Amino acid sequence: MIPKSKSRLITILTHILIWGVFGMIYFFQPLTFNIVVPYQLWIKQCLILGLLVIAYYSNSFILVPQFLLKNKTSVYFIIVISIAAVIVLANIYMDEWLNIRQLMEAAFHKSGPPRHHRGRDYGWDFAMIAIIALVLGVSTSVTTIQKWQKDKQEREELEKDKVTSELSFLKAQINPHFFFNTLNNIYALTQVDADVAGKAIHQLSRMMRYLLYDTQQGHTMLSQELAFVKDYISLMKLRLTDVVKINFDEPTKLNDKPVAPMIFLPFVENAFKHGVSATQQSHIDIVILQKDSVLDLTVKNSIINDNSVSLDTNSGIGLVNTRRRLDLLYPGKYKLEIDELNANNEYTVHLILDLS
Repeated sequence: MIPKSKSRLITILTHILIWGVFGMIYFFQPLTFNIVVPYQLWIKQCLILGLLVIAYYSNSFILVPQFLLKNKTSVYFIIVISIAAVIVLANIYMDEWLNIRQLMEAAFHKSGPPRHHRGRDYGWDFAMIAIIALVLGVSTSVTTIQKWQKDKQEREELEKDKVTSELSFLKAQINPHFFFNTLNNIYALTQVDADVAGKAIHQLSRMMRYLLYDTQQGHTMLSQELAFVKDYISLMKLRLTDVVKINFDEPTKLNDKPVAPMIFLPFVENAFKHGVSATQQSHIDIVILQKDSVLDLTVKNSIINDNSVSLDTNSGIGLVNTRRRLDLLYPGKYKLEIDELNANNEYTVHLILDLS
């Protein structure tokens, strides 16, 4: 997006260029006559140029916005034709008023054989009509393009605000969802080991600090996000028994990149919610690979049919919102595949994310 100061400078330079071109066209023709041009002609040229400037900006600031862009095309063209007629008549009147024709005849007479004219030379009128049409045409084109660019910029800003608001809403939904489950786990620990529960609360407070202070810019570093995921896994392990096997692999040499906060957590959280059991053999495998800026995340968990009642009735909210966040933050830069049941009775999530 172009800054306003730079956009204003471009507009000023555009107008200078436009009138520079018009001035060259308008004042160049008398210089081709190979005579001493009377100063009265230059006075007339300046006055007509002033009318053209008035016509240009009246068309730009009033006629185009108030009539043409509001589909009042007939009224617009009637007014434009009237303005053109006024300038042509003014040009004719100034020729008579400043005695331009006689002065030009005298100037040509001094420079060579006299020129004879029958009636009025209408070539000047046609040239004037062409110049007026050019001025008003450029005015209409420039104003229309600027209006289109302004509307486009406003639409982009509105879309950006909409995306920002939606992301904030989605993140606000995910965070309570995560803390709700984690607090349930800590509550369960208090019934078994108060000391371990205290350590878990301390760890949770560190995770909350990360969310409250380290993710305010809308992004975090990949290393911080993975550290957060590891903290979460460590916290979840406190309530698990030996029948659950947890495997977490991450790149040994991480190419640290900015990433959306809590973009991976819902996949890991979902694995712990539905893939572990206190009595049955179960497992969770989390593998993170990286090649340049492309991150490859695979989360596999065994499927446990647990008929116990969960206090969290919004079990799918994290995954749904995460997919929506990916759509908004990484359009065309991610691939998400979810296999709800494979031959090994596993639930698999595979995310490929381009962080460039």
